[in-house]
Amino acid sequence: MSEFAPENHDDAARVAELSALLGHVNTCWDNERRAMARQLHDSVGSSLTALTMHLGLLTAKLPEEPPALRERAAQMKNLLHTIIENNRGMQHKLWNDKLEFLGIKVAFSELVLQFGEKYRVTARYSLPEDEPACSREHGVALLFTLEEGLRNVAAHANATEVDVILDDNEDEMMLTVRDNGCGPGTTDPAADKFGLRLVRERARHLGGTLDLKAHPDGGCVLTLILPKTPAA
Repeated sequence: MSEFAPENHDDAARVAELSALLGHVNTCWDNERRAMARQLHDSVGSSLTALTMHLGLLTAKLPEEPPALRERAAQMKNLLHTIIENNRGMQHKLWNDKLEFLGIKVAFSELVLQFGEKYRVTARYSLPEDEPACSREHGVALLFTLEEGLRNVAAHANATEVDVILDDNEDEMMLTVRDNGCGPGTTDPAADKFGLRLVRERARHLGGTLDLKAHPDGGCVLTLILPKTPAA
């Protein structure tokens, strides 16, 4: 019996209650992150874009001499561009809206490609031919698991290749993140104390499982299995 298995009915009820509470907390957290990302886009992003347009109009009216004025305007334009890019980065970290507006396939493919470019590793993906039909809650769980899996590869694996596979079967969805790195057990287990635990509990709340183990051919393989539910 697992050391975490409930010993009696009261323990089982308590585990179920805690699981439901964690699911509620995750949902509230997701909604807050989504709202904050939208606010950054609608308020800050729009204001920065307007400032860029006004600066462009102002620059067009500046005289050629003295050149110091145009140089200062160019510096302001570069600073605004940097702030806009940082704002977009914060939005993306809070909430990946591509999952919501463009679907799982676009969100996954772009995330994997960006990971490969950023860390200079060979990053491949295999996705279903058709867009998976699942609830937003399931889509978020899949995306968070992929993000955490790639984050662990970058932090601990010392890998040169990563494969991401998403299978959409009749009864369940399965996400696999495999690398050719040094394998589990070679890094400090306290280095990432809560990341995988949080996505594992999120999967458990949805009736799924999350498993991390060594691959027979080397490296790690992270597997998430979620039972299918009616599409939202």
